[in-house]
Amino acid sequence: MVRLQDDFYEAINGSWAETAVIPNDKPVTGGFIDLHDEIEDLMLSTTAKWLKGEEVPEDSVLQNFIKYHRLAADHEKREALGITPALPLIEEYKNLQSFADFVEKMAAFELAGKPNGLPFGIAPDFMDAKTNVLWAGEPGTILPDTTYYAEDHPQKAELLALWRQSETDVLRKFDFSEEEITDLLDKVEELDARVAKIVLSNEDKAEYFKLYHPYAFTDFAALVPTLPLDSFFRQVIGQVPDKIIVENPRFWEVAKDFYCEENWEYLKASLLVNAVGSVTAYVTDEIRVLSGAYVRALSGTPEAQNKEKAAFYLAQAPFDQALGLWYAGEKFSPEAKADVEHKVATMIEVYKERLAANDWLTEETKRQAIVKLGVIKPYIGYPEKLPERYYDKVIDENLSLLENAQFLKELSIKYSWSKWNQPVDDSEWGMPAHMVNAYYSPQQNKIVFPAAILQAPFYSLEQTSSENYGGIGAVIAHEISHAFDTNGASFDENGSLKNWWTEEDYAAFKEKTQKVVDLFEGQDSYGAKVNGKLTVSENVADLGGLAAALEAAKRDEDFSSEEFFTNWGRIWRMKARTEYMQLLASVDVHGPAKLRVNLQVPNFAEFFETFEVTEEDRMWRKPEDRVVIW
Repeated sequence: MVRLQDDFYEAINGSWAETAVIPNDKPVTGGFIDLHDEIEDLMLSTTAKWLKGEEVPEDSVLQNFIKYHRLAADHEKREALGITPALPLIEEYKNLQSFADFVEKMAAFELAGKPNGLPFGIAPDFMDAKTNVLWAGEPGTILPDTTYYAEDHPQKAELLALWRQSETDVLRKFDFSEEEITDLLDKVEELDARVAKIVLSNEDKAEYFKLYHPYAFTDFAALVPTLPLDSFFRQVIGQVPDKIIVENPRFWEVAKDFYCEENWEYLKASLLVNAVGSVTAYVTDEIRVLSGAYVRALSGTPEAQNKEKAAFYLAQAPFDQALGLWYAGEKFSPEAKADVEHKVATMIEVYKERLAANDWLTEETKRQAIVKLGVIKPYIGYPEKLPERYYDKVIDENLSLLENAQFLKELSIKYSWSKWNQPVDDSEWGMPAHMVNAYYSPQQNKIVFPAAILQAPFYSLEQTSSENYGGIGAVIAHEISHAFDTNGASFDENGSLKNWWTEEDYAAFKEKTQKVVDLFEGQDSYGAKVNGKLTVSENVADLGGLAAALEAAKRDEDFSSEEFFTNWGRIWRMKARTEYMQLLASVDVHGPAKLRVNLQVPNFAEFFETFEVTEEDRMWRKPEDRVVIW
């Protein structure tokens, strides 16, 4: 048996892992996923009744969800229609004769939510977080990260072959000839290889305060004279914007070589393959399963979701906030909401006191940090109301599933573009209430905790106070800590990009966060190496969360250090497929679950005292090597 003094995570979770079974349609099981699976079972059983006309809710939005779900779940009709509903879209792209032909239609494609290869969107301005502005992103790549394109990457050839086989199988179902398929995929791969050389890696994108490059719109448009961007934006937002924020100037400085007549055959191949990909979820189940083969291979998942699950998740996507409100009404009590709100207030107060007592910041920086902390907006359980646009999502059951999906997509695109140059709506949630997760928004300086995560083992009125602090308390403080992690530290109390640090304080902060980078850098995870820089923001947040939650927990008369640390170890239990964990090591800003336990708890003297960990034990860490930032 593993001693907790040698491997704390394994000692707590080893017995569970021996019997835990990863579902065949998932790459992982464990703390978060166990809760997700319980909610999935609830939603599937409930919506199955709704489909039969039983216990149908009176809410008009949910009734439209049911209509859409009924279309998604009518596999007999979907099989009978086959690919027919998708053919007009595919023919539209086949019939594009030239780059000039594409340019004429690219705004119409955008407004219809059809592929156009233009990565534009609306998001808050980093310098004025209260206003939504125009952003220019960059294209994606076939492989999960730019690092996969190195010639010596062990998975490059294998993954590209898997992608190609998956795409080939799908294109055959849409009656492309073998010659057409080979030609299309050759061109898509060649274009992808060129894109991969100039887009950002996941490590680059992890420092998102570095993605802010404002351009006068005339200067930006001059970079891509091949695209009539003035005309495009007049059609999309009604006028030519005065500025645009660019994430990756390196791409846009050569974008004219991608968006041009000389590159048209490669661009057209990409658009056509993407057009096919955009409809695979809405036609036959065989095509749906074939289209997911590459993604399943990336995560090592042996089976696709069954028809029932796939139909539910497809139907849920446009109605997720409405389903979240239903879930919260059923499962999240007013008592739990009040208790969690109290815990958030307590955690903010503890954080404030810790900042005031901080011994490595100057008074000036401490004051600014406390100001920022004081205006963090907590959102607990569920949003106060459903966004008005949900009431526009009226389903016509006389139309096909794909036709209704197209209508919903157009509504979504219209809403997205309507936000341009408008105030940011702080009341909108980025997650539905039935999602097992939480987040901090640096642009809105708010923390959000959906009802789904506010249950055991994270939180329960039945658990001890110390267990709750080791679970949801640390998660709450984790999200608060994001206000002061390597990304959040660059944004002020209003969510705007601003340096509120003294030069000396920021240098000290960087020195401390580098220790966290070094702690995780190169650690093994299922044969892959952890990237300390990619994961530093989440690791800093874990560290701050544990420190603040531990202090809060100690103030209770019945405090138990053992219960606190044990529940922290329990909430991260995970059993995963090797391929999935290797993928996460390249793309995920979160460290592996086991390391979030074993590398964090040895930063606290209470851990060593409670579990009698000594220099002879593997969990030991010298006092001078322990890191505490917040």
